[in-house]
Amino acid sequence: MKIVMSINSLLHMPNNSQLTSHIFSHTSILSEFPPMALSLSASFATLALISLALLNPCIAFKPKKLMNYSSDYSDGLSWLSGSATWYGAPTGAGPDDNGGGCGFKNVNLPPFNSLTSCGNTAIFKGGKGCGSCYQVKCTGHPACSGNPSTIVVTDECLYGICSDANYHFDMSGTTFGSMATPGQEDALRHAGRMAIHFARVPCNYQGLNVAFHVEEGSNPMYLAILVEYANGDGDLSLVEVLENTPGATWTPLRQSWGAIWRLDSSHALQGPFSVRLTTLTSGKTLVAENVIPADYVPNTVYQSAVQFSPVL
Repeated sequence: MKIVMSINSLLHMPNNSQLTSHIFSHTSILSEFPPMALSLSASFATLALISLALLNPCIAFKPKKLMNYSSDYSDGLSWLSGSATWYGAPTGAGPDDNGGGCGFKNVNLPPFNSLTSCGNTAIFKGGKGCGSCYQVKCTGHPACSGNPSTIVVTDECLYGICSDANYHFDMSGTTFGSMATPGQEDALRHAGRMAIHFARVPCNYQGLNVAFHVEEGSNPMYLAILVEYANGDGDLSLVEVLENTPGATWTPLRQSWGAIWRLDSSHALQGPFSVRLTTLTSGKTLVAENVIPADYVPNTVYQSAVQFSPVL
């Protein structure tokens, strides 16, 4: 008996943590079951249970859980096992709005170049994993090249298949295809969910310094910023601002969602503002002095003159 199953799901589900809605398309999954010889006294009925979880945009097909293991490769990285699916356009950046649950903008453009991914709970870390970088590769499919691609976590994938494995990446179509031998990208995307190897690596935005996007709605009593292009750890555990007033001290911002941090003030904030960052992985700190001007304009990016070292 030969059964070929093709599953296409188009999901549209609001996400409160992102304060937005996304439509995510998942690839077809092709499964083949070989002929099975049965004795005359045995039943020949074979049952297949397919579970479709519709709880999160970053989901697809839910097979049995993959085992997690670690092994050291000659490249010096400590590789872990995980699983991967993909969503969005085959050669796209994932979300239709080229954003995602971290709040980054235009992830289809440099320096992201659509090499992005959702992460499950262990990778997304409640938004504090936003901006962290990984290398990913596959070896278990004929279309796999075995060569690693470097990606950035820009979105979240928290339920369904994403909670089925210890580590799961729901990648952009571009990222998933980048693991293939050149010319075999579509063949790999048609494989559906697969086992992968992944390793944490330092981010390295060559030629760029840390940037601060002042979010829409910011005003003298409310300041919200998105931190972009942080080398090294890429992730953040603390963001603080220093006002331009006598005796001012560093004031911690509250994580609003994803990589966006906010300050709700009881007084009119006085700029220009310095920003101090502390990374999640290694606790490194960086200060961008007077990076946000007193007359800032919301929905504007302000480039700093500082950057973390591109090491973990």
